[in-house]
Amino acid sequence: MNEQLLAWLLLLSPLSSAFIIWAFLKPFPSLSQWVSVGACGIAFLVSLGISMGSIPEPPPISWIDVGGLSIQLGMVFDPLSKVMLLVVSGVGLMIHIYSMGYMGEDPGRSRFFAELSLFMLSMLGIVVATNFIMMYIFWELVGVSSYLLIGFWFEKPSAAAAATKAFLANRIGDFGFLLGIILFWTLTGSVMFDPSVASYFKNHPLVTIMGLLLFCGCVGKSAQIPLHVWLPDAMEGPTPVSALIHAATMVAAGVYMLCRIFFVLEQSPQALDVIAWTGAITAAVAALTATQQDDIKRILAYSTMSQLGYMVMAVGSSATVAAMFHLCTHAFFKALLFLGAGSVLHVLHHEQDIWKMGGLWKKMPLTFLTFLVGSCALAGIPGFSGFFSKDTILEMVGEKNQVLFWLALFTAGLTAFYMTRLFVVTFLGPPKTEVAAHAKESPLVMVLPMLVLSFFAVVGGYPFLGIERALGPTHPPVEGASSRLQVMILSVLVGVIGLGIGAFAYWGKKSEIVVFPLFKNKFYFDEFYDLTLLKFQQWGAQLLAWFDEWIIGFGIVRGTAFIISVGGEILRIFQTGNIRSYAFLFGGGAAAILVYFLMRS
Repeated sequence: MNEQLLAWLLLLSPLSSAFIIWAFLKPFPSLSQWVSVGACGIAFLVSLGISMGSIPEPPPISWIDVGGLSIQLGMVFDPLSKVMLLVVSGVGLMIHIYSMGYMGEDPGRSRFFAELSLFMLSMLGIVVATNFIMMYIFWELVGVSSYLLIGFWFEKPSAAAAATKAFLANRIGDFGFLLGIILFWTLTGSVMFDPSVASYFKNHPLVTIMGLLLFCGCVGKSAQIPLHVWLPDAMEGPTPVSALIHAATMVAAGVYMLCRIFFVLEQSPQALDVIAWTGAITAAVAALTATQQDDIKRILAYSTMSQLGYMVMAVGSSATVAAMFHLCTHAFFKALLFLGAGSVLHVLHHEQDIWKMGGLWKKMPLTFLTFLVGSCALAGIPGFSGFFSKDTILEMVGEKNQVLFWLALFTAGLTAFYMTRLFVVTFLGPPKTEVAAHAKESPLVMVLPMLVLSFFAVVGGYPFLGIERALGPTHPPVEGASSRLQVMILSVLVGVIGLGIGAFAYWGKKSEIVVFPLFKNKFYFDEFYDLTLLKFQQWGAQLLAWFDEWIIGFGIVRGTAFIISVGGEILRIFQTGNIRSYAFLFGGGAAAILVYFLMRS
């Protein structure tokens, strides 16, 4: 096969899978799942070939060339996209295989795998996009895919509401992203990801506004404050969807986009400061919220928000390699944790309250061990992948801003605490319910992907795997090895403290020990939006409805029709068809004119 066509197979395979399943294979769910898994496998093999350099970039295809606007459809195979392709397709393949067991009895299995293929197409398209317009098209396809998958069980009102919430929250961020793209094109005359065009807007007064508008896209997709409220509710979708959204696709798209357009962001220190602080605040707020949640998937959802905040903070600190490094390791262990949570839910009949679990380490030994690996990686335990990538971010942030560093370190301690709480309550101690007492291990088709991800959750941060090196040259610390050692010591110390407090506080407990309403109620963001934005939206809708009914409808449309109708009726009085009547009117009019002129004289 022609190498250029082979490259396009990266996108054509999931696209074909989605179309074939939707058009022909809906009555055949078993065949549908194999077509979807096969398409994802092909995408992974092509990604592997691209990363090894055996598949070159295909020549771009001219799509639009009108006036000063030129848009091409092409692919970029640089170090950033090569690593991301492997992560997206590799983790995605594991989730596809896992879904064969998790969704095995679901009547909508064919639709699920078609939507899963569409999701993979959307994310792979974002990764290889060569320009803003191509990225934005796939960016919106990710939004559509997430809407379909989060609301997969649309017969549940909560799932339908969660899908709508995710879709609307992302539209707000995407609108800002689109304005940023338009401003970029206005200033440069191009929509390509070309660092050489930075000279067009360097020191331009609008560069900060442009950078912040582009950042809006990340705020929506990567669930940063204030558009983060959709992500916890996205847990209403099937657990494999949660794993895909939180690990390698949707939420990772925002961080990847920031790294791809960093040549724009670095022109404005003010924009970078806003990005760094947004990430740091999101990381801390999400971690505090996670400490008080009881739903196993929501705890992991807030954990994802917190880790994404870490990555965004790293980008704002000009540490894009560190951000992408953590994105990759996070994809491994967060996918593992969600699949582990799905394994628990699968055998507990979708019970998500951790206080109704317990004692699962004996009943589900493989799930227990793999979840332990994922928890250690997320908590930053030395020797696991998360330890290396998290410390890299802490080191880079510490060079830029000490306040951000200590806030990030505090968040690291919280992460160790809430993951210990989750692990102890879920797996250790006696079973808290009858269904937990009769749990059993999940089938092999679900456990095998978890074992593969466990391996990468351990070794993903080691130099021999080469993820950090493949992303590009790293920025050396200013103070040399001593700075790195100090960061590592502090990181391990806060991790041990968080782990110790979590184990001591929750060992053997059957209910929450202390309730902090602020954290339990997610800092009241939803309530605040209900009282402000939704109220204003309702008032605005009522005002517009009144304006439409009385000003437009009654005043302009029906009012105009009424005037014309009345005028017609008046004119009809004078249109009798009688010559004597017309003569009379003519005489009366002439007399009136004569009287008028006599009075004026």
